[in-house]
Amino acid sequence: MMNKNLYNYILGVADNSLILGQRLGELCGHGPSLETDIALTNISLDLLGQVRGYYQYAAKILGGNASEDTIAFIRKERDYKNVLLVEQPNTDFAYVIARQFLFDVYHVLFLDQLQHSRDLTLSAIAKKSLKEALYHKRFSSDWIKRLGDGTDESHSRIQNAMNDLWVFTNELFQLTEADKEMLNEGIGVDVTQLKADYYNQLNDVLNEATIEIPEVKFFQKGGKEGVHTEHMGYILAEMQYMQRAYPNMEW
Repeated sequence: MMNKNLYNYILGVADNSLILGQRLGELCGHGPSLETDIALTNISLDLLGQVRGYYQYAAKILGGNASEDTIAFIRKERDYKNVLLVEQPNTDFAYVIARQFLFDVYHVLFLDQLQHSRDLTLSAIAKKSLKEALYHKRFSSDWIKRLGDGTDESHSRIQNAMNDLWVFTNELFQLTEADKEMLNEGIGVDVTQLKADYYNQLNDVLNEATIEIPEVKFFQKGGKEGVHTEHMGYILAEMQYMQRAYPNMEW
């Protein structure tokens, strides 16, 4: 019998990297400099490489004709379990960096714990992914500091981006039913225990970057339960086009 909670747990982890990787892929050829363009593209490829490992495992759990491709591309919007943060648009370079930074700090903390999972497959994926995520975090943190403590224009833009995206951070630490079940089995990560360290790390970098910590009373949520922003449909329309236009195609 399929372990539905494990399957949904994997989606909750992998979908974040899939959608963020797709967002970064939109920037290929549009970076502010060649070096930065290549770096963002490589981060996208890292994330998509991680996703393949997760989805291959999920396909085994699902059985039948499921594959990494069907899980990645042939699902409806409500079936994706990514947080709202990663689907936010590439408004400008500051938004790209702020979104990346807010996810990277969480991702490193999460993978550091997931590598100790009792599930050996998830543990192996986490150990490999952690090395990449540490680079992603260093890249985005450095850019936060450069933009925040740079020109008046760069400071204003990164401050505005951080103000707008901060409302999506708290969802990272909400537990779904699948999260709770996997936590009880020693497979999943208790993300609620990561929250204090996460915001402390954010504050340290933002203070160094002379960026004010946004004050937010109400946070946005819903992505983990499949309730997404208006941006998600556009992402999927582009991402899924080939698979839906030419079913069962082979390269």
